[in-house]
Amino acid sequence: MEKLFKQKKFYIPMTLLVTFLWGSAFPALKISYEVFEIPQMDYFAKVYFAGIRFFIAGLIVLIYMKIFVKEKINFKILDYKFLIILATLQIILQYTFYYIGLGNTTGVKSAILQSSSAFIIVILSSILFKDDKLNKYKVIAIIVGLFGIVVTNINAGFDFQFKFTGEGFLFLAALFSGLGTVYVKAKGGNTNPFITTCAQMLIGSVVLMIIGRLGTDISFKWTGKGIALLLYSGFLSATAFALWYTILKYNKAGEVSVYMLFIPIFGTILSTLFLPGENFTINIFMGLTLVVLGTSILNLDKG
Repeated sequence: MEKLFKQKKFYIPMTLLVTFLWGSAFPALKISYEVFEIPQMDYFAKVYFAGIRFFIAGLIVLIYMKIFVKEKINFKILDYKFLIILATLQIILQYTFYYIGLGNTTGVKSAILQSSSAFIIVILSSILFKDDKLNKYKVIAIIVGLFGIVVTNINAGFDFQFKFTGEGFLFLAALFSGLGTVYVKAKGGNTNPFITTCAQMLIGSVVLMIIGRLGTDISFKWTGKGIALLLYSGFLSATAFALWYTILKYNKAGEVSVYMLFIPIFGTILSTLFLPGENFTINIFMGLTLVVLGTSILNLDKG
């Protein structure tokens, strides 16, 4: 597996699959809110919904482990401190701030601010890891890619207004996402990626459900379509995180994180396909082209 995941011809398509799955969460969540009849301003209900989603994702990873992890898990030697800290960063803090922030700003800003986690990972990795230093290729790739995301959304309601519980919370979500990624790279090398994914999701989901239930007494409207969407949301989270942690285990965080710029691009494209009123525009095409150009520049680096 190590040899396979270190090859660019393999890990780049896998990374793009991860970003595609995370990008699909945008339309999936928007549709889910309507189907489950979750009020727009009921943030606790959304946090509770996130908890259910990640609990299902954790169970799906358990199935993956049954299939792919052949060795017996020794619970006595697991690094529980690492797993709890990771669950706090990647699930509890990131998604609490994300779901609240998303309700207080536009989807356009959400996409752009979420992509800032790529900057955070590149900068932190250059500071913490000797073999992952900042260079001109990474800087240019990030700037060109971020410009592509701005171009994608420039005519979709982007403005420069700032609200702490909106844009501020989304930046904090991106910060915790970046911190979680770097923390996995720094401390998670000896833990199987499937165990890491499963533990963070089950721990984090329970906390999210408790927080959400304490703040709301809403009863979701359960339908076949809603259950299918919830299962898909769990699947995409389980698959994306398991693959992402495997990629991180064998590659430089500052390099592979640049591909996270594809998340809002895929989110925008998939939204045009599945959400009423969303259309494919020349801006989307230009933005996608710039993000592809940015990642192509990254691969000019032979170091």
